[in-house]
Amino acid sequence: MIKCFALTLNEIGIGKLELIVVGIVSLVFPILFVIASRNLDAKGVFDWMMEKPNDWIGRK
Repeated sequence: MIKCFALTLNEIGIGKLELIVVGIVSLVFPILFVIASRNLDAKGVFDWMMEKPNDWIGRK
């Protein structure tokens, strides 16, 4: 019975380029997510919508 099973990254088919891309995305995504979530709070969006309520697409 096999108790431990592991494959190397080369056996899975993940090369250096894929590792670099995954590393960059895993570093950049959380930073951008935090920045975007600060700008998309409910009060900020509501205030932005109320600046010019006559310019909404649904109001035309």
